[in-house]
Amino acid sequence: MGLAAAAAILAPAAAHAQIRQVSSSEHRQAIGFTLGGFFPKGEDSRVDGDVLFRDLDDLAFEIGDFTGGAVSGEWLFALGDFVEAGVGAGFYQRTVPSVYRAFTHDNGSEIEQRLKLRIVPVTATVRFLPIGRGSVEPYIGAGIGAFNWRYSETGEFVDGSDDSIFRATYKANGTAVGPVILAGIRAPIADVWDIGGEVQWQRASGDTNRSESGLLGEKIDLGGWHALLTMHIRF
Repeated sequence: MGLAAAAAILAPAAAHAQIRQVSSSEHRQAIGFTLGGFFPKGEDSRVDGDVLFRDLDDLAFEIGDFTGGAVSGEWLFALGDFVEAGVGAGFYQRTVPSVYRAFTHDNGSEIEQRLKLRIVPVTATVRFLPIGRGSVEPYIGAGIGAFNWRYSETGEFVDGSDDSIFRATYKANGTAVGPVILAGIRAPIADVWDIGGEVQWQRASGDTNRSESGLLGEKIDLGGWHALLTMHIRF
């Protein structure tokens, strides 16, 4: 009778100890999401022939107007105590209003357009954890991204030959490939959850096929920074 009672008392404690043991550095995979912002490269560092840079000659907007929200999901898996790999996919989209700098309608109203950029990145990265797996985990990493993009300009435009005003939509899309560099830190908030912060840098540019799209620039610069809040569930 005494042995049975002791077993009944010790069994839950042993099970709890096993759960706690697995809940820290023994997790080998994680699925998570990120939420934050995308900050495009500034006017002075954009690729030659960039369509946004060329548009600044005629249209009143700023490159910084394309700063906007970004979300993504990712799957991470351990390659050892100090290295992990990951794959992820994200979404960013921003619409910026603009008007002509030097032209208006005859009645004085603005000649308006809407500039819209969408980027859907798919990335593969490798991360190094300098102090290994534990309670707090700083990391750095690098990888490659495939950036599916679409850019459009819709609204009213001025014909350079006779200054007449017309409505049109100009658009281009494609997929560009480029490097990704990242750094971050994360910490557990429960047995299987962690939360952290991360910065990412990406570099890529797409071809707008100017002769067919009608856009002023032959390139679109997709480079910039992400500042992200991260959350994962580990297993």
